[in-house]
Amino acid sequence: AMAWRVAPRAAARLLLGRRGIASCIDPSTGLTEDQKEFQKVALDFAAKEMAPYMAEWDEKEIFPVETMRKAAQLGFGGIYVKPDVGGSGLSRLDTSIIFEALSTGCTSTTAYMSIHNMCVWMIDTFGNEEQRCRFCPSLCSMEKFASYCLTEPGSGSDAASLLTSAQRKGDTYVLNGSKAFISGGGDTDVYVVMCRTGGPGPKGISCLVLEKGMPGLSFGKKEKKVGWNSQPTRAVIFEDCVVPVGNRLGAEGQGFNIAMQGLNGGRINIASCSLGAAHASVLLAQEHLTVRKQFGEPLANNQYLQFRLAEMATRLVAARLMVRNAARALQDGREDAAVLCSMAKLFATDECFGICNQALQMHGGYGYLKDYAVQQFVRDIRVHQILEGTNEVMRMIVARNLLQG
Repeated sequence: AMAWRVAPRAAARLLLGRRGIASCIDPSTGLTEDQKEFQKVALDFAAKEMAPYMAEWDEKEIFPVETMRKAAQLGFGGIYVKPDVGGSGLSRLDTSIIFEALSTGCTSTTAYMSIHNMCVWMIDTFGNEEQRCRFCPSLCSMEKFASYCLTEPGSGSDAASLLTSAQRKGDTYVLNGSKAFISGGGDTDVYVVMCRTGGPGPKGISCLVLEKGMPGLSFGKKEKKVGWNSQPTRAVIFEDCVVPVGNRLGAEGQGFNIAMQGLNGGRINIASCSLGAAHASVLLAQEHLTVRKQFGEPLANNQYLQFRLAEMATRLVAARLMVRNAARALQDGREDAAVLCSMAKLFATDECFGICNQALQMHGGYGYLKDYAVQQFVRDIRVHQILEGTNEVMRMIVARNLLQG
């Protein structure tokens, strides 16, 4: 029994060992040889460098900086960033495959890495050459880490109403306000901040890149969270914080557009993290049903549980197909990409949470013990339905697209 208690912590080892058995949910189906290769690299890394420590990082609230730097050596610090500034130059589909694989080892850590990647991509895409060369190489190597600062205490889903202001004074901006729920806040080095340089609404918003140590930049207390405990979350506070105009990405008034374009990819990324958690949970449930006996026979012989497992597998594959379809659309610059990203984020994060939760239920009382990995996947994945745009906002985006014209 004790051996079984420890084994689930290494959920990714199951994924590596059983890919050939559960062929109907094999995440490598339909991929190119190159994609299968870096998927295997990511799965190996998840199994060896993340899964064995996932529970400890959660319990002790450790931000695993050195582990992430090892991941960056494999090219995972700037996956869809251009190679001339240290990025891997991979596609959005490639990125989704990698984050899904890494998430089997630790969903919380992978989710932070996805946010970091989004920030580096924003600097790479909207920054000038000087900014790209100044910020991107050290971020791609994860020598430095980045945080995305959009949400405020009073503006969450209504991001265009943000109040953090940046007053232009000569060749600087003076920044005042605060940001809430910032992943990595206080521990990271670079902050991509949306702030108001003009009038109300989205057209008055600009994007500034701040660096830790700037006078007037400070942080709130470390938040106590249900999950995502391997990454710190704090408020980011600006009190007469002086930022050079040379740290502005794009033109004044372009910030909201930059933020939303970043989030399209962010939604695919976080949905991909949900896929990895759900896949690992399906394998944990599969293993538990085989090992655990009740009423004189394995739980796997119970038809109700067989049917639930079949539903979990089916929903996982459907969600994966939606996410990969949206990733291709975003990569190709299709007109419907933003809506497909919203649909994929909505569907995958809802369905994958349901899969993880059902896997916990199949474990019975054991599923509620922290010795078993399944409960951590449930806790870590729950917030995916809230961040990168709540799933209610995703529904609004899809409905608006369907009803316009």
